[in-house]
Amino acid sequence: MPKRNYVSSARASAAAETRERIIAAGARLLRKDAGIARFSLDVVAKAAGVTRLTVYNQFGSRRGLLEAVFDDIARQGGLFELAEVMAMADPRAALDRVVETFCAFWGHDPAIGGLNQAIATDPEFGAALIERNERRRELLTALLSRIVGKHPAKRAVRDSVDLIFVLTSYPTFAALSPQRSTEEVCGLLQTACRAAVDALDERGNTERKR
Repeated sequence: MPKRNYVSSARASAAAETRERIIAAGARLLRKDAGIARFSLDVVAKAAGVTRLTVYNQFGSRRGLLEAVFDDIARQGGLFELAEVMAMADPRAALDRVVETFCAFWGHDPAIGGLNQAIATDPEFGAALIERNERRRELLTALLSRIVGKHPAKRAVRDSVDLIFVLTSYPTFAALSPQRSTEEVCGLLQTACRAAVDALDERGNTERKR
């Protein structure tokens, strides 16, 4: 029995190492020009030094592989720390941290640009990215609700959430970053997001006085 457990453990370890190698190969491909257009199970398998069947058995499909690559980049880029940020007592400070977290994430790996191109060039995975982005909108909605309470009209809150959602998106970061450092972009976006919240908060104060 101990020998069988050792063999099983060794196989599981080897499978995990193979999975990591495939994901790393996929990320490398996305860092290249036109990476998303060339992204396929065959190309990634060749880059990882495994067979296409191995990639298929690990991820099931091209979309499954892309999802795994994105998850790994998200983990390395700090997005998994957002749960702790959302638990902060001060929601305004938490919003600043959210902006900081996404700026650091958008800027930390060139593969993210390749992944975001999929929204326009790869309908299947583009839909998955849009779904992931909606989680950011939900997060922002929760924070703004804590900041301004229930007084402002739902439409006003929604408009402010939509504005901050755009401000914290990858396209906005990419548009601002060529002439600025990540820290400079972050400071600019934090200021804009605070202004959007302040405007909404002032509106809430006005409504409370009526």
